[in-house]
Amino acid sequence: MTVGQQRAWDRHWAQLGREVTELPAGPLDLDGWFGRSAPVLLEIGSGMGETTAALASAEPEVNYLAVEVYKPGLAQLLLRAEQLGLRNLRLLRGDAVTLLTEHVPPATLAGVRIFFPDPWPKKRHHKRRLVQPGFIALVASRLAPGGLLHLATDWENYAEQMLAVCSAEPLLRNRYADWAPRPDWRPVTKFERRAQEEERTSHDLMFERVG
Repeated sequence: MTVGQQRAWDRHWAQLGREVTELPAGPLDLDGWFGRSAPVLLEIGSGMGETTAALASAEPEVNYLAVEVYKPGLAQLLLRAEQLGLRNLRLLRGDAVTLLTEHVPPATLAGVRIFFPDPWPKKRHHKRRLVQPGFIALVASRLAPGGLLHLATDWENYAEQMLAVCSAEPLLRNRYADWAPRPDWRPVTKFERRAQEEERTSHDLMFERVG
């Protein structure tokens, strides 16, 4: 980590962050951790936190929860949170599957966001992609009725995989015929700018929990 990231980690992790492997058994007490009861939005794979910090800042009424495995990325997000004075952001380091399975009760999340997950572009690596039927079934089960799963990727065949997997999940319904319009409120990240430079089109998908 950089010096600035380490300082941010030292100042804020104890209050704003937790390790998934060190969480107490059972549901995570989010109301207690945030100090209030509010809709919970989970972002899976917050990366370096550029988008996460901007969206949490734009939605102060939401309890914004970010899960990521990359420690320097979380430290950078803490630095961004400090600069923006965010009070509605909490961070978890570890595996999203473990978090959802063991610590998030069914039908409780207002939304889940998965923006530009690792595309694993080589065909032999596609099985490593995050968006697979079992994972999406888990995510869908944790969304409250009407809750929104929002995905974005700049890899065409991954976008098609996401569309197929989410469309096959009985708990989800696509809000659009296929791709969602790119929302103005989603910041353009360095990854998306690079995709634009390489003439790759980004696709957004928005699926709503039914039932």
